[in-house]
Amino acid sequence: MSKKKTDVVSETPYPNPSEGTIVCVVTEPMGGNYVKAICMDGKERKLRIPGKLRHKVWINVKDVVLVGKWEFDDSRGDILYKYGRDEKRKLIEMRFLDPSLTEGAGES
Repeated sequence: MSKKKTDVVSETPYPNPSEGTIVCVVTEPMGGNYVKAICMDGKERKLRIPGKLRHKVWINVKDVVLVGKWEFDDSRGDILYKYGRDEKRKLIEMRFLDPSLTEGAGES
C-alpha cells in the first residue's frame, strides 16, 4: 500500500479575510522564519511563518498571504495561507486586495 499525497489547495476553497485576519503582500524576508509585509489596512507588519506552512510552502517577496493578527501586538501576525495566482485575481475582483500592491509581481 502506498500513500498518495493529496493537494489540499485544490480540495478546499481558499479562505476569505474575516474578523481578526487581513490580506497582506510580502515585501522582504527577515530571516529566522519572519517576513515583513504591507497589509491592506496600510500598516507594515512583521509576520511569522508557522511550522505547518514553513515545511510545505515557500513564501517569497510579492506573495499575497492571509494573516492572523496577534491580539496583544497589532504590528505582528502569523501567516495562515498563501494565495495562488488565480486566487489573487479573485481577491482583487472582490476588493479584498489593492492591485497597486501586487504590481510588478510578474504573475508568479
